[in-house]
Amino acid sequence: MFKRILVAYDGSNGAWEAIGKAAELAKITGAEILVLTVYRHHSMLEASLSMVRGSDREGGSLDDTMRAVAREAAEEAKAQARELGAEKVQAFIKGGNYARTIVSFAREKGCDLIVVGSRGLGSSEGYMLGSVSHKVTSLTDTPVLVI
Repeated sequence: MFKRILVAYDGSNGAWEAIGKAAELAKITGAEILVLTVYRHHSMLEASLSMVRGSDREGGSLDDTMRAVAREAAEEAKAQARELGAEKVQAFIKGGNYARTIVSFAREKGCDLIVVGSRGLGSSEGYMLGSVSHKVTSLTDTPVLVI
């Protein structure tokens, strides 16, 4: 049935539930789970502030910090999927536009199912422009399970 399931994970309750459903499906089908956490690059305003105040920041740039938080979230989801009985689980992080990055990653890795939460930790722009889950379903031919 499914060989490779992509779970988009942002740390939200919906994404947590998506991990649970993907683990359940993986146990039934023997599929591999790929957890993807997408972080957004900081804005031009944030970049200009980081140039002014860059020397007093510990740990590097805002992108470095966002990447580290994304890595932590992805590893947390990977551990949860394994705890729920999924045997083959990998975690990835990518920077970029949430929906487009999820769709291109799924295509690149040959995923045959994308699992996403219906509401994530997205910004207020999601209320005006539509949710990430809605955008993912409109941008891909791969089946999408919205939890």
